[in-house]
Amino acid sequence: MQRIVLAEDMHMIRVALAALLDLEPDMEVVAQVGSGSEVLPAVIRTEADTAVLDIDMPGMDGITAAGLLRDQVPGCRTLILTGVALPGQLWRALDAQVCGFLPKHASPDELVEGVRRVGAGRRVIDPELAMSAWEIGDNPLTRREVEVLGLVAAGAETAQIATATNLSVGTVRNYLTAIVNKLGARNRIDALRTAKENGWLP
Repeated sequence: MQRIVLAEDMHMIRVALAALLDLEPDMEVVAQVGSGSEVLPAVIRTEADTAVLDIDMPGMDGITAAGLLRDQVPGCRTLILTGVALPGQLWRALDAQVCGFLPKHASPDELVEGVRRVGAGRRVIDPELAMSAWEIGDNPLTRREVEVLGLVAAGAETAQIATATNLSVGTVRNYLTAIVNKLGARNRIDALRTAKENGWLP
């Protein structure tokens, strides 16, 4: 019997997914949670072997939760579900060693089969998204550059970014120049748009 923890912040979707999976004779949803921070405790408590995680949840996203499971409960396999599939998200998910990555618009049969295959130790990735991610490539930005650009997204000015990151204003400007150049953007706003469209920001 495949023991599943289901994480989804929208109650209606979570209940519907749980009902769908519980119809299968070889599956049991042993816990339902509404935030990423609840995933690890639920998996440990229920001894679940599979976690089905919404990518976008309050507090902690599904990919971060998957990374915690990889490090602390490596026997639990993870499947990410996303409403808006972006290539950068897939690369992040693969970096967290998730076993599956599917769009929420997948059919019920595709979802059930995906969960089953992940539980069996196989990898399941939406082929259209995989091709898109392959064409675009991985995030060219370093972690520090992603951090700086994330602060830009939050509305921070150069001096505020310097304070938040313990960098000099000049160093922050150098990072912003590098980001714009790497993304082939016209300016930091254009770079921010490109990064968001490709899912390169957490």
